[in-house]
Amino acid sequence: MPCPSADPRKCHSWKEDTRSSRFSSSQHMFRLWAAATSSSSSLQRTGFESKFLSSQEKVEKKGSECGKRPHPKFWSWLWTIVCPGSWSSEENSHAAKCKASSSNQEMNAQLSKNSNPTSLPQHQHCLSAATIFKGKNKSKEPEEDYSCEYGSLTYLLLCSVGGVLSCGLTHTAVVPLDVVKCRMQVEPDRYRGLVQGLTLTIQEEGMRGLVKGWAPTAIGYSMQGLAKFGLYETFKLYYSDLLGPENAYLWRTSLYLAASASAEFFADIALSPMEAVKVRMQTQHGYANTLREAAPKMYIEEGLWAFYKGVTPLWMRQIPYTMMKFACFERTVEALYAYVVPKPRDQCSKVEQLGVTFVGGYIAGVFCAVVSHPADSVVSVLNKEQGSTAIDVLKRLGIHGIWKGLFTRIIMIGTLTALQWFIYDSVKVYLRLPRPPPPEMPESLKKKLQQK
Repeated sequence: MPCPSADPRKCHSWKEDTRSSRFSSSQHMFRLWAAATSSSSSLQRTGFESKFLSSQEKVEKKGSECGKRPHPKFWSWLWTIVCPGSWSSEENSHAAKCKASSSNQEMNAQLSKNSNPTSLPQHQHCLSAATIFKGKNKSKEPEEDYSCEYGSLTYLLLCSVGGVLSCGLTHTAVVPLDVVKCRMQVEPDRYRGLVQGLTLTIQEEGMRGLVKGWAPTAIGYSMQGLAKFGLYETFKLYYSDLLGPENAYLWRTSLYLAASASAEFFADIALSPMEAVKVRMQTQHGYANTLREAAPKMYIEEGLWAFYKGVTPLWMRQIPYTMMKFACFERTVEALYAYVVPKPRDQCSKVEQLGVTFVGGYIAGVFCAVVSHPADSVVSVLNKEQGSTAIDVLKRLGIHGIWKGLFTRIIMIGTLTALQWFIYDSVKVYLRLPRPPPPEMPESLKKKLQQK
């Protein structure tokens, strides 16, 4: 382009201004190109974020649903009593959304450094790195979130709730078998077997006769389960702390026996009144048909002693039964995972773990029935008769009489014990309680054995 002026000085000044203008224009174009690139990157970043914001919304929705605990109304009411401070909606929602570990936070920080510094909205402040890299790192699964700490008061109380359901429901379900078993023990001439006893009961009393005594059974064994399972967990922790980790492992069978015996001692005191009423209703024809009739009648006839005169033979029956129930179950499950199940417990699904629990419970139940049956026969006869003692009944029954009805009791107790453990473990899973794996040898003990 020609110089607009003929004056050389003005022309030189015009050229310098033009060169400067072109240089500034090129700088401006570079800045425009950089801004466009940044804008495009921002759009890509925003699209990347919006892609995962939907998954974050799902995470938040799932977390809020977990915070609300989608339990039935009964469990929600019970949980508010046991954990009154854990139902703050803000704290629960925050806890459900913000379970990312420190490593996840570092990964999020690294992600923000390597990408355009466009930040997420503040109200979505805890997008987990595990959620972001869901497709890239499938092998690392988040740790299971428990509702309480192992050994805490909340844990022990909820274990007691599991005991109420496991014992109350199972004993009530097998009342027909219990009716025939008790009558075989007190009237062996008329009730000679399980099938014949069921048939005879239906002929004489109808179907209603098979469920006689269900109310004291449900109440009594629910109270027993409350004390049995809750106190077993309590005594097991207490005795473990007394022994220390090494001795607790070496003497774990003795620990199970001591904890279960201690728990059952108190559980039988809670069970004794309803057990006495139940046996009186089932074995004395025409005595009473309901709990409301039987309990006042017994109190008028014999006083308060009528409800507790069978507590000593009840201890004789239930303490060996419970010792075998817990110790045999614990060691059977340990053996099943060690020698039968083809993979470690932590690699088994919850359904597989519950299946192992059921099998271990049934095996333990068979041994329980054999160990406790003689005392059970004495209790049945003692609660039927007035003014009898355990020694008198034992002498009258003899060796053959105390084993009457054993096969029926094996079927009843085996099924009952298996279902009890299955329900108890299922309640733990449902309430998200810690379920420790079978015990392993402590590292300190391994080192001592290696040194020897």
